[in-house]
Amino acid sequence: MHDRRDGHCDIPTHTSRSTPVGAIGPLGVGARIAVGVVFVAAALWWRDPTWADVVVGLVVLPAAAIALLGWRARVRPDRLEAITPTAHCLNVVLLLPLFFIPATAGGALLFYGVSMFVAALRRRGGCEVTAVSNAVLGRDDQVGCVLFSPIDAAEAARRECAHQ
Repeated sequence: MHDRRDGHCDIPTHTSRSTPVGAIGPLGVGARIAVGVVFVAAALWWRDPTWADVVVGLVVLPAAAIALLGWRARVRPDRLEAITPTAHCLNVVLLLPLFFIPATAGGALLFYGVSMFVAALRRRGGCEVTAVSNAVLGRDDQVGCVLFSPIDAAEAARRECAHQ
């Protein structure tokens, strides 16, 4: 994927199973902080927030992610690595409705916004749905993220080229 025979490295346009998702670079950190700020601001000012939004976003959704990924870790202790294009699409199909259902929209914005801050602080990539559960469970499960995977792949390729 990164051929230097012609004197330069090719930066991939997509992630694959062999692309390390793990550590993110400064652009990935900055992008997650920026989007996190937008999501939290939208949860607080775009709509009329309620305490239910706070409970859903900071308790229910993180607890659900921790419970599901904790259960999966007990059943299959290997790292979850759902980073294929199909996994990206499935992630969008499953999670996007949370942003459009009025009862969960504010909570989803808070959950994802705070999760982006956690991912940026920990400098870990993948979908932010796993950021809190990974921090709590001490894991590195990865689910593909349509928004940040291209940034993370480009930064990983640049780091790899710099070390060659």
